[in-house]
Amino acid sequence: MDSLLLLSSYPHSTLNNRQILCCGFKRNSSIILMVSKPKRKDNNKLPRNRLYRRRTELPPDTYVNTVWKKTMNKSELSDSIDNYDDDDQQGEKNDEEEEDILWGEDEIEAISSLFKGRISQKPGQLKNRERALPLPIPYKIRPLSLPTPKTNPLRKPLFNDSLYKNPTFLIDLANKIRSLNPDEDVSKVLNKSAHLLRKGSLSLTIRELGHLGLPKRSLETLCWAQKQPRLFPDDRILASTVEVLARSHELKLPFNLRKFTSLASRNVIEAMVKGFIKGGTLGLAWKLLQIAKDSNRMLDSSIYAKLILQLGKNPDKELMVVTLLEELGERDDLNLNQQDCTSIMKVCIRLGKFELVESLFNWFVQTGHEPGIVVYTTLIYSRYTERRYREALEIVWEMESLNILFDLPAYRVVIRVFVASNDLTRAVRYFAKLKEAGFSPTFDIYRDLFAIYMASGRMAKCKEIFEEAEMAGFQWDKNTKSQLLLHNS
Repeated sequence: MDSLLLLSSYPHSTLNNRQILCCGFKRNSSIILMVSKPKRKDNNKLPRNRLYRRRTELPPDTYVNTVWKKTMNKSELSDSIDNYDDDDQQGEKNDEEEEDILWGEDEIEAISSLFKGRISQKPGQLKNRERALPLPIPYKIRPLSLPTPKTNPLRKPLFNDSLYKNPTFLIDLANKIRSLNPDEDVSKVLNKSAHLLRKGSLSLTIRELGHLGLPKRSLETLCWAQKQPRLFPDDRILASTVEVLARSHELKLPFNLRKFTSLASRNVIEAMVKGFIKGGTLGLAWKLLQIAKDSNRMLDSSIYAKLILQLGKNPDKELMVVTLLEELGERDDLNLNQQDCTSIMKVCIRLGKFELVESLFNWFVQTGHEPGIVVYTTLIYSRYTERRYREALEIVWEMESLNILFDLPAYRVVIRVFVASNDLTRAVRYFAKLKEAGFSPTFDIYRDLFAIYMASGRMAKCKEIFEEAEMAGFQWDKNTKSQLLLHNS
């Protein structure tokens, strides 16, 4: 019903959003007219899928439109577009209450390109793009290893190219030459290995023959090498042969040594001097060294050190040693290793040249070398011999600060310094350190400790040291035994 007629005693009002018309005729009475709003036609009601959409509408397909444009006429196309616009207008009116969704140009372009083919990319998006790794190739998947060569069991193995400098191979040649009969020549052994040898290879073989006491075989090896164009001339083979012959006193000296030194190479002259020094013919070594000096042929400093060490053992050769020391001091290219430096320092201590010991030690440190335990021990012994005990103890504290491990000669010298300076406490402490390090005390250490205990009046300790030394196998002299018996009585 479009309207209702009601009689009510209430004044006019509204009910359920309906308009109520009240008309009063009598007292306390009224006529109420209710008129409802016109309802929406059922024909304009939207279907459920249009009211509650699951996804937004897609834009028109441009590719399909281009196909339509080719197939349709202009009149049919205009009619279809008008119908499509009318439907869109009705849909837009129905969706006024919903949120408006705006499509960007990039999104529309991306969606439309799905129907065209490849998605176009902007140049700016290629900067951060990472290229995918290539697919693995079969030969790169296999483990890294060298290909296995095809080996022929009937083929003989090839010799190693580095065999010519292998000490085992070269010394084995010397042993094979030694096993030859006296009437056989060295070519019987060397011809089999001639293709494996290079220049300088036979120098080790020749020196080994010299150690085996076969200087004639060394000379025969040199003569064989002279016939081989690939092996000679070579100063290394010649120098080794000259050294072996000079050491075994088999070298025939030329009548004119000055002419020899002017023509021979430095390696050959040094080898001859070394052979004379090792053979004990120091006079010839001294003579050859002086001739080389007069001919302005400067030999290596180690040659001087070896000759000084051997001449220093003979007190009658002191003048020759001093001359060699002066020649070394004048050289600007002085090059001495730790062993040569220590040997010269010992000779200087024996000659009483303590200032040379100090200068040589300072030079050794200033040239960048690190002094070892032997150099420090030699310097302490030099200051002990000069009776500079306080300066000697400075070297001991320096060695302690550097954490240098003491050996047995170092303990002997240090204990001797403490005994000479009458420092009983430190002498006993270093004697205990010597035992803790696993060294066996020598007889001079027992004798020094016995003397300092005797000087301090500690007879019980003297008897203990006396018995310990006898347990170690040492025999005391009669004076020491008489002193011990006298104090005990």
